[in-house]
Amino acid sequence: MEVRMFDFLKRGAATAPEAKASATGPVISYQSSGRVAWSPRDAVSLTRTGFQANPIAFRAVKIIAEAAAALPMICQDAERRFDVHPLLELIRRPNAAQGRADFFEALYAQLLLFGNAYLEAVAGTRLPSELHVLRADRMNLVPGPDGWPAAYDYTVGGRSLRFDMTGGLQPICHIKTFHPQDDHYGLSPMQAAAVALDVHSSASRWSKALLDNAARPSGAIVYKGSDGQGTLSADQYDRLVTEIEMNHQGARNAGRPMLLEGGLDWKPMGFSPSDMEFHETKLAAAREIAIAFGVPPMILGIPGEATYANYQEANRAFYRLTVLPLAMKVAAAVSHWLAAFGGEEVELRPDLDQVPALAVERDQQWTRVGGAEFLTTAEKRMLLGLPRLAEE
Repeated sequence: MEVRMFDFLKRGAATAPEAKASATGPVISYQSSGRVAWSPRDAVSLTRTGFQANPIAFRAVKIIAEAAAALPMICQDAERRFDVHPLLELIRRPNAAQGRADFFEALYAQLLLFGNAYLEAVAGTRLPSELHVLRADRMNLVPGPDGWPAAYDYTVGGRSLRFDMTGGLQPICHIKTFHPQDDHYGLSPMQAAAVALDVHSSASRWSKALLDNAARPSGAIVYKGSDGQGTLSADQYDRLVTEIEMNHQGARNAGRPMLLEGGLDWKPMGFSPSDMEFHETKLAAAREIAIAFGVPPMILGIPGEATYANYQEANRAFYRLTVLPLAMKVAAAVSHWLAAFGGEEVELRPDLDQVPALAVERDQQWTRVGGAEFLTTAEKRMLLGLPRLAEE
């Protein structure tokens, strides 16, 4: 009997599924055909040129990762908040080489640079004995027949290690940002800011070239011979170039007067209007990079930005709109992943009451909720993010 290519979709629709699953999963899987879904290769080059060679993107990633990693974490379930818990101990020292701050800084940085972050769990008695942040540029997802990840391949130097995701406990936690055109990988802010990164880097190279030429297009040496001819001989030209390079270029020769002879004349030149506008173009590109990462340009020290009245407002907006959503997203994913190991429903979340930038907002919320007499104590605690009191 002839089997048509898409008959498996009809069979899947005719029979009731044994478990809950997305109806679009098999279609996504068919597109990948069980092969490795490669992440965008340009993310590696963007990280090299954008993070390692661009001060604006470097500082934006660092300030977000460090601020989010410094947030205090609390562990609670529906009934109480834990002061001591195995999950808190695991987070406090995830592995022998990293503490909590180093671990989460690396995790947030991977998410910002690649749009994807991966955690590996080392098997323990109950919870994992160790947690490790894996480099996103080395991970490749292998889709299963239902469209969900069946495995992850970690490849280094031509050698590959496969993590099987079809068992009970998942050895890999994959955290990703939203990508409108990719089913398996997230979109990095670095990719959204790629054009601005190119403009800013090109402007920096332009400025460097100007510095190498005495910080301005200084002028031209015009030769007019005694016979009216304006052409130097080869020996005269080579001698003139050598003399300028040795005696009038570089920092140690700045300001040294030039002695001209033999019909040579100096014609000074200045910046053209396009040269004068180049600096503003660089600042505009820097602001676009900061906006892509969600950092107020004022915090990065970029001049010409007056969106916020003062630094305090910019810092509050930075935490409220960038740091906290990122930290809550990661904390929810990690706690849900680790809850499967421990067998209990607990959650990790940032402790907003210990964030200095949000102190004014939290005081206002506590005052407003505390003064609402029409709310019960349980409702007030729920609004403030606290677990309900244990029943007497």
